[in-house]
Amino acid sequence: MATWIGDDHGSGFTLDFLPYGIFSTDNLDARIGVAIGEYILDMKALTQERVFASIEFDHSTLEASTLNCYAAAGRKIHQGVRELLLELLSEDTTLGPELRDNEDRKKRVLIKMVGATMHLPMSIGDYTDFFIGPYHAQNCTDIFRPGAGLPPNYLSLPVGYAGRASSIVASGTPVRRPKGQFVVNKMPTFGPCQNLDFEVEFAAFIGQGNDMGSSIDVDEAENYIFGFVLMNDWSARDIQVWESTPLGPFNGKNFATTISPWIVPLEALEQFREKPVKLVKRLPYLDEKKECSVYNIPIHVSLEDESGKYDMFKCNTKNVLFSFAQLLAHHTAGGCPMRTGDLIATGTLSGTSRHELGCLLEASRNGIESYEMEAIGPERQKTSRSFLKDGDIIEFRALGFGSCVGQVAPSV
Repeated sequence: MATWIGDDHGSGFTLDFLPYGIFSTDNLDARIGVAIGEYILDMKALTQERVFASIEFDHSTLEASTLNCYAAAGRKIHQGVRELLLELLSEDTTLGPELRDNEDRKKRVLIKMVGATMHLPMSIGDYTDFFIGPYHAQNCTDIFRPGAGLPPNYLSLPVGYAGRASSIVASGTPVRRPKGQFVVNKMPTFGPCQNLDFEVEFAAFIGQGNDMGSSIDVDEAENYIFGFVLMNDWSARDIQVWESTPLGPFNGKNFATTISPWIVPLEALEQFREKPVKLVKRLPYLDEKKECSVYNIPIHVSLEDESGKYDMFKCNTKNVLFSFAQLLAHHTAGGCPMRTGDLIATGTLSGTSRHELGCLLEASRNGIESYEMEAIGPERQKTSRSFLKDGDIIEFRALGFGSCVGQVAPSV
């Protein structure tokens, strides 16, 4: 389906996606927008001009400075708003006077993306990071416990840990190299992380929650999801390795997590559905009826430094053992209450080849080898990394999601 807005100039912000975000400009306070082509559709302005009057819901939820209240309105409302937006923006719209043919309104509600500042799209209460990438898990096992298999629980349930919501930042925010405790010459020491890494992940924002003591049925779980973002779970590998026995990630993971600013709604991803990897029979509470429940979305990873920009990895969201519906069903199985704005993530989305890996830990075999990259552009020069250097800019990109970017700043 084409739009009268015009060329998206490679952004991927087509009618297929229509992601939500929070933006501001020099003249506009923080508000909800929808990405289309080179523009942001100002949902607060459209609401004030009663464009959504035909849909019965609390319209003030679209005038807020976060997406939480709108996300909590439920999938039926989101579907109605999406259908109206598709009609407003399509090339052969029957609602031309509402926007396409109304020059004054177009000037008020279509904001150039290049002049906008993006913010965290939701107020995040809790954040859970799972570990459901089978190739990543096996690679990590091979590095740290050569010859050992995956633990017996790994194929049976989604393994995860509670992350730190307060250090989740929007794309473009610099990431300070953390300090912590790690081992040098078999002795614990304290100082700036030496083995800074990234992780390519995919994450879902919760739209509606469940009551404490209740659980979410796996076949109903998608109704609780608002949409999806790209995520970089920055990792201090030397700190993480020292602290993760016998419990789990703590200071090696809690200093920064970057997400893309645009939330792609659940409805936009139907075209990317795929069957999940299923290595063992699921217990009944995880046995979903939907056959195609994971997504096949390529994520391109690049590194930029003072010498140029380099093609790094090509990951994919399909490299998981469990769907988001299964993650929610397992998360709430014991009665854990989810809340609007909670974030749940997949863990690292590594594939089967070295160019499909999702972090430098795997690509460098924990710093033993260097991973070589070729520059994007005609020069084709090369560079290599074992772990990240100060000044490195890491970018994840996927069509319709925009980019998830962070630059490493020196420790203080």
